[in-house]
Amino acid sequence: MTDSTNNPHEEESRSLGDLLGEVSRDLSELFRQEVELAKAEAKQSAMRAGRGAGLMGGAGVAGYLAILFLSLTVWVGLGYLIGLGWSGVIMTVLWGIVAVSLLAAGRKQLKSVRGMPETADSLKKVPGTIKEAGTRND
Repeated sequence: MTDSTNNPHEEESRSLGDLLGEVSRDLSELFRQEVELAKAEAKQSAMRAGRGAGLMGGAGVAGYLAILFLSLTVWVGLGYLIGLGWSGVIMTVLWGIVAVSLLAAGRKQLKSVRGMPETADSLKKVPGTIKEAGTRND
């Protein structure tokens, strides 16, 4: 019994349709394998990102508590000097200024977001490229 892939006479007698079908199957299999690889990589990356986000969230909570207790300490410290009422007003105004500053910086950042202009431009060119390739082959 001989292997048909090693017989040069059989390869020469194969039709162009058979060869194109084989190439198409190979490309399809390659594409499926690449999609599976991408899925596996995306899953692994998502798991790592999820863990990292959880740790960052925990750090955010700890940072919030540190700022809260620092603020309380400053409030009580000022309270001994000027009274608790006025020290509370001072701390409220201070944190109000911080909040407004962060809000302004955040809005500025959000206004500068452009989305994905290069990707959108590339996707707009795809139909024209396919049409051009089709007319060249005719």
